[in-house]
Amino acid sequence: MRYQYDIIGERYAESRSMAAFSAADTHTLLGALDELGGVRGLDTLDLACGHGDNTRLLAGGGARRTVGVDSSPELIRLAREHGTGPERADIEYLVADAAGLPDLGPFDLATAVYLFNQAPDRGSLHAMFRSVRANLRPGAKLLAIVPNAGAFPHVDWSPYGVRILDRLREGDAPLLKAHFVTEPPAPPVHFEYREWAHADLAEAAVEAGFTTVGWQPTRTPPADPVRDEAYWTAYRAWPVSSLMTCTA
Repeated sequence: MRYQYDIIGERYAESRSMAAFSAADTHTLLGALDELGGVRGLDTLDLACGHGDNTRLLAGGGARRTVGVDSSPELIRLAREHGTGPERADIEYLVADAAGLPDLGPFDLATAVYLFNQAPDRGSLHAMFRSVRANLRPGAKLLAIVPNAGAFPHVDWSPYGVRILDRLREGDAPLLKAHFVTEPPAPPVHFEYREWAHADLAEAAVEAGFTTVGWQPTRTPPADPVRDEAYWTAYRAWPVSSLMTCTA
């Protein structure tokens, strides 16, 4: 599904950055990194890095080495553009398919925000997990933000920045068609992803050699005048994503 991100590029980055679900994802990831003791001195890998927000977060946390990988040349171009200057000399960006990563490691930590939902079929999903595992040291962690399955058509995520338009039953996992919802309203940014069940992801991780697989619910940022506690309480009832934690 690389082509869609090559086309929408900057608008994808802007739409994601404004979305409430993305703020919750970042808060969730930061909490998980804190529980691991931070990233200072670690070799870190950021998969599906997009325009590099989480890559820069890892580098800014004191990682010894940080590599951002995305299959979209346009998003990698944007990541490099947003992270220019000597203060970002500690980041490497690479265009590569996560299902066939070159030997980049070994790493102590990998993050993957909305990577595995881009796998078009079961073979690609398993290849992604094997490729990630091959680049990790024994005992290293994989922190992955993954979409929750089963919401559409029962739940409307529009107040949180994304609207699911259709769910097509085809292939190894349903194909969801969606677009970002922005405020103020703007022409919609459309995208697609596969609705893999958590069980499918766990099976692929175990087959790839990860020794443990765990799940954590999303965490939400503190309430503010724009997004109050009632807003976040409603979101936590059926959030867009969960955190998958795997140990190599």
